Amino acid sequence: MANDAWGLLGFRQALVLRKTAGRWGAQAISGLVEVAETTPYQNWLRRVCVHLDASRSTSARMAEPQEAADETALLQLTPNDLPEALAQEWGQWWPADVVYFFLRNRGDAQATVNGLAFYLFDGPINPTRLASLERLSEVWLHAWAMLSGMPRKSWLPGARTRWVVALVLLAALFIPVRQSVLAPAEIISLESVVLASPLEGVVREVLVRPNQAVVADQPLVALDDTTLRNRREVLLKSVGSAQAELLATTQKSFDNLQSRGDIAPLSGRVEERRAELAFIDEQLQRLALTAPKAGITVFGDPNDWRGRSVAAGERIMLVANPAKLGVLVHVPVGDAIAVGPGAPVRLFLHVAPLSPLDGQVIETGYQALLSPDNIASYRIRATLASSPGDENLQRIGLKGTAKLYGERVLLGYWLMRRPLAAGREWLGI
Repeated sequence: MANDAWGLLGFRQALVLRKTAGRWGAQAISGLVEVAETTPYQNWLRRVCVHLDASRSTSARMAEPQEAADETALLQLTPNDLPEALAQEWGQWWPADVVYFFLRNRGDAQATVNGLAFYLFDGPINPTRLASLERLSEVWLHAWAMLSGMPRKSWLPGARTRWVVALVLLAALFIPVRQSVLAPAEIISLESVVLASPLEGVVREVLVRPNQAVVADQPLVALDDTTLRNRREVLLKSVGSAQAELLATTQKSFDNLQSRGDIAPLSGRVEERRAELAFIDEQLQRLALTAPKAGITVFGDPNDWRGRSVAAGERIMLVANPAKLGVLVHVPVGDAIAVGPGAPVRLFLHVAPLSPLDGQVIETGYQALLSPDNIASYRIRATLASSPGDENLQRIGLKGTAKLYGERVLLGYWLMRRPLAAGREWLGI
């Protein structure tokens, strides 16, 4: 606006001023890289802009709306249009012919302007150049309005409305709500027996498949007996040697009184060997692990157990009762709420998230243990309420998310429980 149009218009000087926070200041002056704010010329320009803005505002209020809307954007300025104090300094700063137009914000048609553009010409203005400036001013007016942006309207409600909303929100904090927590869960059998290795050894063969129905005393796992049978053979020979030595000493004692004192130690050695042999026989009978009760087997792949060394007491599988199903919930310590027996539970399985299962808590753990995800959690067991159509969903091993419901508390406490706990930890109070 200040420099690029000089080749077309041939003006002496162009000035663009902006009104910011009620104060006028030069944005650009043709031919100058930087505009000084404290020069006498700048002070006079500001006074001229204030007068033109005030005069235009008065004219806009007195004119009809349609006449104000049709006001010509390009205007001509002479010393007679200014007060005497400003007109006296006209010849010091400006030539005789000056053209100007107002710049407005987008959406602000007549009431307020935020810019002025002046074009100073030496001598009478060529009508062709004046027509070009008029066309250019229309483009600049539109660009200035678009770049200035639409004035923002305040959507904040009144003071009375804000007080009403604040009181409603404050009252809502006292609404009683029920505490709840989400935690990972899985379906388990509430009546299950652990099948563990009775002694240290190697699994020779798993005789059943996962989830197979078994009856009581049915063989499930066979441990390798090679080591025990070799030890039994050695003990058999040791027992025979000890008995033969005892017999020889007994026969010799009839003729040799000294040999009678060796009978007792030899008899003890024979009994010791026999006791070791009986212990080995007992362990050989325990190599076949049988089902302690009827149910289904719960374990992984049988191939993972074949040839695997197990320690005494190591769990190999579970024998579970499929008719007594429940839910095992791992509630993280940080999310725990007060839940007691009888509290309702809703289980959302991953295989059927739109078909929740209802239940009730029957057992809560008071000691935090590591969950399968290695998170310190409380273990909570719950029963499942059977309903038509749930038979396919109630299967041991299915996982999902359980929602536990606790006692009723105020909404404000429910919202601020976690922030308050974190604040106490951080402040140490």
